Amino acid sequence: MTLETTKMKNNLRGLVETTAQGIALIGLWWICDAAVRAAGLPIPGGVAGMAVLLALLATGALPVGCLRLGAKGLLNHMLLFFVPAAVVLRDHAELLGSTGLKILAVIVVGILSVMAGTALAVELHIRLRSRHVR
Repeated sequence: MTLETTKMKNNLRGLVETTAQGIALIGLWWICDAAVRAAGLPIPGGVAGMAVLLALLATGALPVGCLRLGAKGLLNHMLLFFVPAAVVLRDHAELLGSTGLKILAVIVVGILSVMAGTALAVELHIRLRSRHVR
Protein backbone atom coordinates (compact mmCIF):
# COMPACT_ATOMS: atom_id res chain seq x y z
CA MET A 1 0.00 0.00 0.00
CA THR A 2 1.41 3.37 -0.97
CA LEU A 3 1.64 6.42 1.22
CA GLU A 4 -1.01 8.23 -0.84
CA THR A 5 -3.46 5.34 -0.50
CA THR A 6 -2.94 5.30 3.27
CA LYS A 7 -3.53 9.06 3.46
CA MET A 8 -6.71 8.77 1.39
CA LYS A 9 -8.01 5.95 3.60
CA ASN A 10 -7.24 7.98 6.75
CA ASN A 11 -8.96 11.07 5.31
CA LEU A 12 -11.99 9.02 4.32
CA ARG A 13 -12.11 7.38 7.75
CA GLY A 14 -11.94 10.82 9.41
CA LEU A 15 -14.72 12.13 7.17
CA VAL A 16 -16.94 9.14 7.93
CA GLU A 17 -16.29 9.42 11.69
CA THR A 18 -16.95 13.17 11.69
CA THR A 19 -20.17 12.72 9.73
CA ALA A 20 -21.38 9.86 11.92
CA GLN A 21 -20.65 11.78 15.12
CA GLY A 22 -22.35 14.91 13.78
CA ILE A 23 -25.40 12.84 12.85
CA ALA A 24 -25.37 11.31 16.35
CA LEU A 25 -25.38 14.78 17.94
CA ILE A 26 -28.18 15.98 15.68
CA GLY A 27 -30.07 12.73 16.33
CA LEU A 28 -29.80 13.28 20.09
CA TRP A 29 -31.21 16.77 19.62
CA TRP A 30 -34.10 15.44 17.52
CA ILE A 31 -34.92 12.72 20.05
CA CYS A 32 -34.84 15.16 22.96
CA ASP A 33 -36.90 17.69 21.02
CA ALA A 34 -39.54 15.06 20.28
CA ALA A 35 -39.53 13.94 23.92
CA VAL A 36 -39.93 17.51 25.18
CA ARG A 37 -42.82 18.13 22.78
CA ALA A 38 -44.49 14.84 23.70
CA ALA A 39 -44.13 15.57 27.42
CA GLY A 40 -45.29 19.17 26.95
CA LEU A 41 -42.30 20.56 28.86
CA PRO A 42 -41.74 24.32 28.68
CA ILE A 43 -38.07 24.05 27.66
CA PRO A 44 -36.46 23.89 24.22
CA GLY A 45 -35.45 20.47 22.95
CA GLY A 46 -31.90 21.69 22.45
CA VAL A 47 -31.57 22.53 26.13
CA ALA A 48 -32.89 19.10 27.10
CA GLY A 49 -30.50 17.50 24.63
CA MET A 50 -27.59 19.43 26.07
CA ALA A 51 -28.56 18.31 29.58
CA VAL A 52 -28.80 14.67 28.46
CA LEU A 53 -25.45 14.92 26.67
CA LEU A 54 -23.85 16.51 29.74
CA ALA A 55 -25.24 13.74 31.94
CA LEU A 56 -23.95 11.05 29.58
CA LEU A 57 -20.51 12.64 29.45
CA ALA A 58 -20.34 13.34 33.21
CA THR A 59 -21.27 9.78 34.16
CA GLY A 60 -18.83 8.29 31.68
CA ALA A 61 -21.62 6.46 29.86
CA LEU A 62 -20.44 8.25 26.73
CA PRO A 63 -16.70 8.81 26.34
CA VAL A 64 -15.71 12.29 25.16
CA GLY A 65 -13.74 10.87 22.26
CA CYS A 66 -16.90 9.39 20.76
CA LEU A 67 -18.16 12.84 19.78
CA ARG A 68 -15.00 14.95 19.54
CA LEU A 69 -14.73 14.98 15.74
CA GLY A 70 -18.46 15.58 15.20
CA ALA A 71 -18.57 18.43 17.69
CA LYS A 72 -15.45 19.97 16.18
CA GLY A 73 -16.95 19.67 12.70
CA LEU A 74 -20.18 21.38 13.78
CA LEU A 75 -18.25 24.16 15.53
CA ASN A 76 -16.01 24.67 12.49
CA HIS A 77 -19.09 25.23 10.33
CA MET A 78 -21.04 27.33 12.83
CA LEU A 79 -21.04 30.31 10.47
CA LEU A 80 -23.50 28.42 8.28
CA PHE A 81 -26.01 28.50 11.13
CA PHE A 82 -26.06 32.32 10.94
CA VAL A 83 -26.88 32.56 7.23
CA PRO A 84 -30.66 32.69 7.89
CA ALA A 85 -30.11 35.70 10.18
CA ALA A 86 -28.32 37.52 7.36
CA VAL A 87 -31.21 36.77 5.00
CA VAL A 88 -33.69 38.17 7.53
CA LEU A 89 -31.66 41.39 7.74
CA ARG A 90 -31.74 41.67 3.96
CA ASP A 91 -35.50 41.12 3.86
CA HIS A 92 -36.25 43.44 6.81
CA ALA A 93 -34.15 46.53 6.28
CA GLU A 94 -36.04 48.35 9.08
CA LEU A 95 -33.99 46.30 11.55
CA LEU A 96 -30.94 48.28 10.48
CA GLY A 97 -32.62 51.59 11.43
CA SER A 98 -34.21 52.92 14.61
CA THR A 99 -36.16 49.72 15.23
CA GLY A 100 -32.94 47.74 15.17
CA LEU A 101 -31.29 50.17 17.58
CA LYS A 102 -34.20 49.79 20.00
CA ILE A 103 -33.98 46.01 19.80
CA LEU A 104 -30.20 46.19 20.27
CA ALA A 105 -30.67 48.41 23.34
CA VAL A 106 -33.12 45.92 24.85
CA ILE A 107 -30.71 43.05 24.18
CA VAL A 108 -27.73 44.89 25.67
CA VAL A 109 -29.67 45.99 28.76
CA GLY A 110 -31.00 42.45 29.18
CA ILE A 111 -27.54 40.92 28.91
CA LEU A 112 -26.02 43.43 31.32
CA SER A 113 -28.79 42.94 33.88
CA VAL A 114 -28.42 39.16 33.72
CA MET A 115 -24.65 39.46 34.09
CA ALA A 116 -24.99 41.89 37.02
CA GLY A 117 -27.61 39.72 38.69
CA THR A 118 -25.44 36.64 38.29
CA ALA A 119 -22.39 38.46 39.65
CA LEU A 120 -24.35 39.68 42.67
CA ALA A 121 -25.76 36.22 43.34
CA VAL A 122 -22.30 34.63 43.12
CA GLU A 123 -20.80 37.31 45.35
CA LEU A 124 -23.56 36.84 47.91
CA HIS A 125 -23.09 33.07 47.81
CA ILE A 126 -19.34 33.38 48.32
CA ARG A 127 -19.77 35.77 51.25
CA LEU A 128 -22.38 33.57 52.92
CA ARG A 129 -20.27 30.49 52.34
CA SER A 130 -17.13 32.13 53.77
CA ARG A 131 -19.06 33.13 56.91
CA HIS A 132 -20.34 29.59 57.26
CA VAL A 133 -16.85 28.09 56.91
CA ARG A 134 -15.38 30.20 59.69
